[in-house]
Amino acid sequence: MNENFLNKKLQERSLAGTFRSLRLPDNQADYFSNDYLGISKHKLIEAILRGTEYPHGSTGSRLLAGNYELIEETENRIARFHDAPAALMFNSGYDANFGLLACIAQKGDLILYDKLSHASIRDGVRQSFANSFSFAHNEPEDLERKLKSRPHQPVGNCFVVTESVFSMDGDLAPLAEIAKLCEQYGAGLIVDEAHATGVIGKRGEGLVQLLGLQKQCFARVHTFGKALGCHGAVILGSDLLRNYLINFCRPLIYSTAMPPVSVAAIKASYSLFPELNAERELLSKLISLFDFPAFKKSITPIQCLIIPGNDQVKSAAAMLRQNNLDVRPILYPTVPLGEERLRITLHSFNTTDETNRLISILTER
Repeated sequence: MNENFLNKKLQERSLAGTFRSLRLPDNQADYFSNDYLGISKHKLIEAILRGTEYPHGSTGSRLLAGNYELIEETENRIARFHDAPAALMFNSGYDANFGLLACIAQKGDLILYDKLSHASIRDGVRQSFANSFSFAHNEPEDLERKLKSRPHQPVGNCFVVTESVFSMDGDLAPLAEIAKLCEQYGAGLIVDEAHATGVIGKRGEGLVQLLGLQKQCFARVHTFGKALGCHGAVILGSDLLRNYLINFCRPLIYSTAMPPVSVAAIKASYSLFPELNAERELLSKLISLFDFPAFKKSITPIQCLIIPGNDQVKSAAAMLRQNNLDVRPILYPTVPLGEERLRITLHSFNTTDETNRLISILTER
């Protein structure tokens, strides 16, 4: 088969300055990974599991050979921690968001989602049979206008989808206001807590629980591949929702289940991260250093400096690398044209000195 059609698309991306490639890690200061609490860097889970052995293969989907006692024990533990009736684990946050949204909404239903929602949310919305509309980012007023009008939507269920912490700007959703609107207009609230898990809340339980809104959510998604130092995700909701997903959620039904070795790591992380209060305090101290107008305001480990233009933001990242500081540029089309940025991710293992040096380089350039 002639593969010129592939090369043509790649050349177009190269000419636009948006060509992506993979990089191996080096010894520069990490300001790009999602290992917020240093669980992965410091091999904290390995220390808990040392001397234990778990199989590396689950040998099938959950409905066939892939269900076992450890995975159900871990789901029950996670549900208790997050004050939810039930939990169901998935191989990734993408699978969880995509599968949930693709299967719950039926023809005649409506999904309203934050305009800056993650690709996994938008892909799941597109795959569903529901009508869908975005609402302006973090603007309850626009959400209410759409809830009132129910555009092209005379009947059916309505679902409102947002993230608690947005991954590009590190800003928080106004969850209390959104939850109130969902209750007022009879909509089911779905919250992706990916970047809040482990970081937000006294024990890293997430923004929903910090605000006491867990009973007002139809579903919550927590991922394990960021602050928790593992991989995979969980959907929290009612027992009825769990049974529905087991019967209708294609990424669960048709994927090989996570092996016991991965589930053991997740269970270990849930015994570990709630007690990492010192690490969360260190993060807060680093976050407080970014009190400069140049940076978007964020009280989370995600800090953002807008540098319009793919070439310009790549040049800024290269300058930081020359100073042994690894910050990855976020390019168009991942973000809108003109909103290219450096996404600075803070960790409990970053030092005050190197963080101040990073800030100084960027504010004085």
